[in-house]
Amino acid sequence: MAAGVDPVLVGFVVVMLALVFGLYLFVRRTLLSLREGYDQGRR
Repeated sequence: MAAGVDPVLVGFVVVMLALVFGLYLFVRRTLLSLREGYDQGRR
């Protein structure tokens, strides 16, 4: 790692990226299953 990089800041950034990625996957799965339910309801 580069000199002068705060490990607490790096950990915070990693946690924030993990939360954003997890939220993205959750919303994507919810919207896909919602659309699938609408398609089945139309049939």
